[in-house]
Amino acid sequence: MRTSELLAKLAGEPNERLTVADILAALGDRSFALLVVILGLPNCIPMPPPIPIFCALLLIGVAVQIGTGRKAPWAPRYVLTRSVSRRDLAKAAAKAIPLLQKLERFSQPRFDWLGHPRATLAVGALLMALSLGVLTAAPFIGQIPWGWAVCLLGLGLVERDGLLIVAAIVLGAIGAMLSAGFVYAVFVAITNLF
Repeated sequence: MRTSELLAKLAGEPNERLTVADILAALGDRSFALLVVILGLPNCIPMPPPIPIFCALLLIGVAVQIGTGRKAPWAPRYVLTRSVSRRDLAKAAAKAIPLLQKLERFSQPRFDWLGHPRATLAVGALLMALSLGVLTAAPFIGQIPWGWAVCLLGLGLVERDGLLIVAAIVLGAIGAMLSAGFVYAVFVAITNLF
């Protein structure tokens, strides 16, 4: 099942809310990579706090686990019982699935450095940087480039496509420039007040 198909299946679940445990069970053996995509998706559209913060904190935990070489995600019971509205997931999925399908037609195994033993540490570090970007981004729209970068990273891991991971790095750099520009604009506005 492709990423877009699995996302559509999750969004079509009959339950009103989906717990983190439900999502992990549905992802199966691709849980890390697809979890990265799913946690990045809410940040691809304007979302009010605390949704981006919650997703970023979960992504930081995933980044640590990937970097340390875990084979399957672990989460405390408190996190596993947290839930997301199926309606919110369906809304994010409806916007993301058409683009994911285009990316899936384009993606293929390339630059297969992901099998290298040090790749897990590099992927974990990259996901940590992107997660911190989501966490510190300007509210409502600042997290959007970071969210797409996270999704590209996850899709690159699913498809073993190093080119998508390079695209995630580029998009993350754009997100960093936008965030820096926002911070600079706020700083200038505050200094002009005094």
